[in-house]
Amino acid sequence: MSEAESARRSRRRQMSKDERRAEIIQTAADLFEKLGYSGASMDDIAAAVGIGKPTLYHYFRSKSELLWYMHEELIDGLIDSHRARLAQGVAPEELLRGVIHDFLLNIATRRGQCRVFFENHRELPDADLAVATEKRVRYEAMIQEVIRDGIATGVFRQVDTKLFSLAIFGMSNWAYQWYHSDGRFTHDEIADAFWDYAYRGLMP
Repeated sequence: MSEAESARRSRRRQMSKDERRAEIIQTAADLFEKLGYSGASMDDIAAAVGIGKPTLYHYFRSKSELLWYMHEELIDGLIDSHRARLAQGVAPEELLRGVIHDFLLNIATRRGQCRVFFENHRELPDADLAVATEKRVRYEAMIQEVIRDGIATGVFRQVDTKLFSLAIFGMSNWAYQWYHSDGRFTHDEIADAFWDYAYRGLMP
């Protein structure tokens, strides 16, 4: 056994269960980004993490369960982040800026996870898909409510709230297809630019 492998195993033995689970999720997400969700097997994931397949199954019973955890982590994070801003009494225009920044931050730091979130969530088992869909619909409704509040207070002009929310989601989410950390703009700069385009479209 090499010194590096020995150190890796020693570090893993000191990890908590949650830390090991997080390591598996991150490694699997990187593989899904590289090979695609359908192209990466549980064998591939176990090998990439450096654990045996039985150990992997101790943490995740199937690839679809991994997909479920990835989806939940992202959608729960988006909802919690938005709720935190609501609790702070943030103005509607800044709430929408925060939404766009949340999307771009996830794409910059969890690219593979974002890919399966957008492309593969419909492959979840029916019961999990029902829960995932409910959360996605709930989050979309929260963002539409922000737009309605902005219109009601005169901050935004009159627009179709559903259509405009879809425009924001489409503009922000599609960045996972082309964003690169070594590109011309940082994820924060892209988010600010997208917000500028959106806000100018909403100005009375």
